[in-house]
Amino acid sequence: MTQGRILVAEKEGVYLLKLKGDIRVTLCASISEYIEKIFSGKRPREVYVDLLEAEGVDSTTLGLLAKLAIHTRDQFGLATRLLCMSSDILRVFEAMDIASLFDIAGISDQPELYPSEIIPDELDEETLRTHVLEAHRLLVELNPKLMTEFFDLIISLESMN
Repeated sequence: MTQGRILVAEKEGVYLLKLKGDIRVTLCASISEYIEKIFSGKRPREVYVDLLEAEGVDSTTLGLLAKLAIHTRDQFGLATRLLCMSSDILRVFEAMDIASLFDIAGISDQPELYPSEIIPDELDEETLRTHVLEAHRLLVELNPKLMTEFFDLIISLESMN
């Protein structure tokens, strides 16, 4: 798998978060920072998550994307558009019970934006722990059946506090 990359763009209230390659926990702080930018910026007209070139996403990334979709829906009344053609990735969204949070679209729905890459910062252990814990708590809240899968991780991360 190709190492993960994060690209972002914003133009006239249209936000794009493009994830390429294999997206893992080491990129979570950069993803979270961009999500916070969307939350604190001008009111979005549209929000896109582009996974057309993603090869895989881990559970922390899924939790952060769910956070984005929920906030976009609750605060702005918008559905986050998920650009994805990979049946494997879409199956993971279904299994985690988060697919319904997104308006799933295809390649023809891409906005005409030219994203630039975010170079991820080095993560300190506490920041990493906080992001992983938040993401997994949200996934379990959305789908309580996941508690058995993530219970040990959540308890371990909480005990490090």
